[in-house]
Amino acid sequence: MDRIRGFLKRPRRPDANIARLRRRRQAAAYIHRNLTKLTTALFVIGYAWMLLIPLPMLSQGTYIDENALQPAQVNTYWNWGDVHTADLQLYQLDGIQERNLTSEQRAEFFRTEFSKLGLAASIQNYTFSTSKGTVSGNNAYAVMSSPRAAGTEAIVISASWLSRAGRGTLNLRGTSTVLSLAAFLKDYSLWAKDIIFIISDDYLHGMHAWLNAYHGTIPSNLRTDPLEHTSGVIWTALNIDYSSHSFSHLGVFHEGLNGRLPNQDLINSFRLISHYTGGVPMTVYDHLEYSDSVDRLPEQNLFPPWVPPFIQQSPQLQQYGYRVRNVVRHIGYQARGMCSGVHGLMHQFRIDAITLFAVPADGPHGFHALGRIVESTLRTMNNLLERLHASFFFYILTSPGTFMKIGMFLPSTILVSVAMLFRGLGEWVTAGWVCEISEASLKGNETEKSSPAKGTWRNRRRPMLSALIVVVTTHVLGVLVFNLVCSRWFAEYPSFLAPVIFTTVSVIPPVLLPLLSTNAPEAAPTSMLLKSSNLCLASTVISITSLLNFSLAAMLVTTMGIPLATSCTSSSTTTSRLRYAGYCVLAWGWLVLVPGEVESAIWNWEVLGVWFAPFICIVYAPLVMQAAIVCLQGS
Repeated sequence: MDRIRGFLKRPRRPDANIARLRRRRQAAAYIHRNLTKLTTALFVIGYAWMLLIPLPMLSQGTYIDENALQPAQVNTYWNWGDVHTADLQLYQLDGIQERNLTSEQRAEFFRTEFSKLGLAASIQNYTFSTSKGTVSGNNAYAVMSSPRAAGTEAIVISASWLSRAGRGTLNLRGTSTVLSLAAFLKDYSLWAKDIIFIISDDYLHGMHAWLNAYHGTIPSNLRTDPLEHTSGVIWTALNIDYSSHSFSHLGVFHEGLNGRLPNQDLINSFRLISHYTGGVPMTVYDHLEYSDSVDRLPEQNLFPPWVPPFIQQSPQLQQYGYRVRNVVRHIGYQARGMCSGVHGLMHQFRIDAITLFAVPADGPHGFHALGRIVESTLRTMNNLLERLHASFFFYILTSPGTFMKIGMFLPSTILVSVAMLFRGLGEWVTAGWVCEISEASLKGNETEKSSPAKGTWRNRRRPMLSALIVVVTTHVLGVLVFNLVCSRWFAEYPSFLAPVIFTTVSVIPPVLLPLLSTNAPEAAPTSMLLKSSNLCLASTVISITSLLNFSLAAMLVTTMGIPLATSCTSSSTTTSRLRYAGYCVLAWGWLVLVPGEVESAIWNWEVLGVWFAPFICIVYAPLVMQAAIVCLQGS
């Protein structure tokens, strides 16, 4: 009986839900007590992770995912007779350059050459309207129908009239390669897809106009007629950029508009084909590895001259430096939403495309190697039964044969955004409580000077109206600035209007801030609520952006992470104003400091639809200005 009574009187187990809530409270209390240490650790780990991205141990070797590709598994038929055809085309193009023909005359010459081969060829005239005027041009294109299919899929081979080498360099050999390939490929009946040959005007806007007309997505500022000849859905594309006499390496440029990337199988297939079929080493961009650039050491060396030779010649540091250059250049293209070549315009239409850039050198490769490589790559793309989908779309090429998966670099920005979120939530919690010290505690503290006065924590209101008004006002101000920099006035007088706009947007907040109603003494100060909302909003923006465009998220983390987390009020008016001025420079200083980048970003937005300019004006700069206003409210 005693045993039965003891069993009946046994205490009940606590409810699982109550235990879970208790654990949550304990965890939240622990995080709040150690919030400074936790956020500091997250900041340090996140920024250190970014610096470690180029390390070889974080990368892995490239490989082919799509079994249907079978790269470098065919016999190529491009021979020295086709090289002679390319040389004859180059001779005619040299004559066009010497006679300085107009865009219309060049396009007519290309159309005639395509028509001589029996291809359906035509010319597209187009005009873009921008704040700086109009941009016009003429594209020549031809369609070679597939003898073995209904023409529902297509491959594009293109070359722009201007090379990415810059300074007005003409892409004459790239253009002659496209013309000679058209004469070569039409003699074979193995093609299961239509092949479209395009010679676009200028560098970028010609291909952009053709793609919009082909897909029926003509923007309001583009005037062009419908294309006379079309084909099926374009799956893949190769853009050829060959401007020098000969080349030593073939560089791959793969970034597209607004951070898009092609399927990695296309790049991996090309690397194998270039190595095994053409005997040409592939490189990322035009960066040569240390072992390949001994004769170009001054231009390829990452270290300044004062660095000791034993450091410059360290194989590990040389490899790290090479990867750093690739990662930095990738971030430079992707963060600004710029395409690294003509191919990048096609990614928005789900076309996997890359640019093959012939790295200028005194040899040993030319038309023969390039023709064999392009032919074999086309044969590989011809094998596809569906779009490329098996490999990666989010990656960083650290070297020609290695890459980083998204899971290896994404945590660096996520950790910093989590640190900002924790700091913002900590500000929100702190704003909801105030410590009150009673008179009895003060008298007791006077008698016992060794012990601090004890206070009572009291809950207080957190009215968000004032902070919300500041947030909305800053973003509205960003919209106004964006419309101003895209106006015709700014295009005509940028050197005058840029300082005026910078000064105006910096002066408006201090002028309007006194008009904002202050919170009652029993309510939380607006500065704490504004900082909390600012950090939480910035953390959300970074977290979302990191999945869509990691490089842009990395730029935001670098420029906003610590500055926004350390914004605070000050009792000194001078300190508050100095901090405010620093944040203004961080938010709007680009208007004055980098006028060339401002002009490029506006042109990319108006013509190519790159979102970098509106993002900076409407999202980034207002977030930094909200942190600036936090500093100003303490004065």
